[in-house]
This record gives sequence, C-alpha cells and structure tokens, in this order.
Amino acid sequence: MLKPVTSDMPLACRPHDHSHCVSHALQSAESLCEQRGLRLTTLRKRVLELVWASHKPLGAYDILAVLSETDGRRAAPPTVYRALDFLLEHGLVHRIASLNAFVGCNHPGKVHQGQFLICRNCHAAVELLRSNIDAAVLASAASVGFSVEGQTVEISGLCAACKENP
Repeated sequence: MLKPVTSDMPLACRPHDHSHCVSHALQSAESLCEQRGLRLTTLRKRVLELVWASHKPLGAYDILAVLSETDGRRAAPPTVYRALDFLLEHGLVHRIASLNAFVGCNHPGKVHQGQFLICRNCHAAVELLRSNIDAAVLASAASVGFSVEGQTVEISGLCAACKENP
C-alpha cells in the first residue's frame, strides 16, 4: 500500500517544484553574502543553483559536466572546487563524505552540524537539525577526552517513497 504524502514529511521526500527550493536558496545566499560583505560570484551562484536543482547530493565532476554541457563553460576542476569550498565555508552547502558529494544547506547562516538521512535507492538526502544529536556526540566525545572539531552524521536507508515502491 502506498503511503500518502503528508505535509509533515521532509520536503525532499515529497513531490514538489525544485525551482522554489533553488530560488529560496539563492535568495538566502545573496542575503547572507551581502550581510557578511562576501562576493557571490556568477560561478558560485551557478554552482549553488546546480547543487539545489534536486535534493540528491551532487559531485564536483557532475557539476563540472553540467557547466560544460549546459552552460558551455570551460571550467576546470579547481575552479569548481574553489566555488564549493566557498559555499562550504559560509554554510551554504554540506559535504556528504560517504558520497563525496554536496547538498544544499537548509539552514544557511545558522551554525549547526550536518545530520543527513540518505536514501540508498533514490539518493535523496534529507537534512536534520537536531540539537540532541549534537549534544549526544559532544557528550560521548567528552567522556573519552576527545575534542570535537566538526561532525557530520550520515544515516543510510530507504526514504518513504522508495520503501513503499521498491
């Protein structure tokens, strides 16, 4: 039986118009960069747009391929990596280490750690923002004298849609 789509499901798990996600991400990035006196170059903006084109993590070489094929740009890998480094540094994207790929940040400008549910079938990534997960990691690390400098929690499984439609 197919599970009905509900408004309490994360947006990445519901059918929706990604153009709204893209436009919201670009507006947030422009605002954040303006507030911090940062330059959101045309390339940085385009890379962010490509990362937000779906809720599936996108690798640097995938971005490079789209820039070459669709945009006709002759961007070199270091150029794309510099754009991604900028977006990472300023909290506009997250790196999914297990996939060596990038996904848009749902909470730009808010200091937080990355927590993701990643569907092993459709590859959609849902960002969580749970302070209790952060606290549990920090407390566990402190109990063994470990100093946490960064954390990303990646949980793989099946999203609701893939679970219902294998």
